[in-house]
Amino acid sequence: MGKADLHTHTDASDGDCSAEFLLKRAKQKGLRTLAITDHDTIRGYLKAVEIADDIGIELIPGVEISCLWNNREVHILAYSFDTEDEEIESLLRRQSLARKARMRAIVKKLQDQGVDLDYEEVQAEAYGGNIGRPHAAHVLMKKQYVRSFPEAFVRYLGKPEIKNIETGYAEITEVLSVVKGAGGVLSVAHPGPMYTDTEIEDLLSTGIDGIECIHPSHNFDKQKKYTEMAKSAQLLVTGGSDYHGRSKSEYDPYFGTVTIGEQHVSALLRTSENRKRIRKDLR
Repeated sequence: MGKADLHTHTDASDGDCSAEFLLKRAKQKGLRTLAITDHDTIRGYLKAVEIADDIGIELIPGVEISCLWNNREVHILAYSFDTEDEEIESLLRRQSLARKARMRAIVKKLQDQGVDLDYEEVQAEAYGGNIGRPHAAHVLMKKQYVRSFPEAFVRYLGKPEIKNIETGYAEITEVLSVVKGAGGVLSVAHPGPMYTDTEIEDLLSTGIDGIECIHPSHNFDKQKKYTEMAKSAQLLVTGGSDYHGRSKSEYDPYFGTVTIGEQHVSALLRTSENRKRIRKDLR
């Protein structure tokens, strides 16, 4: 059985490597299946899909969508959807615009606090990818406001006045409807650091298909708990390294190690195919 990593990022969002580099490294690490789940964009996937077969990696369409649930931001992983679906394309365009508007508001808030930071600097750090707080963190490091990526969030970007800026992201109900309408499946991203058990149960009740049980932030006990939770509720089990690259995340060492088995990938793809078949029959 091959290994799969269903949570990775490229420079199309906040990763530090190209899609081609990621695929080649995945092959070196002995992975068979990969999902590129950039934040609110599939540009990394679209670049990778052209060369995945030549490199010898099975590539699954994916994206990590930021959305609103009970007036808070949550991250949902979407997989195996029709990447040419008009509703998916429209949703991701709006998400990208919302990210830009939010970053302008973040920069303004930091400027009001006396921080020498311009939106254009943060935009340049994104190199054309979907903009986010990690890009602002690296500008703060370059300008020596902080010495490390985590410090940027502790001192600036993780403060309540920043986190509470309105995002303009889509509501979770819309995300569920659009992704399922495109034949995709959805999983709660990295629940361990984010939610209580009651919150996870409430979140799953919205109609999400699975739980990211395997993640670097989950110790063995949490992996076991979430896996049992998924199985008891007949939900999909997903997982991956949350790889961003050496300079963007402490999860780099887990790439090729924090994986899931192909049986879970097969279950995910079966669910998607059934959803697509039903959609086709209804047309």
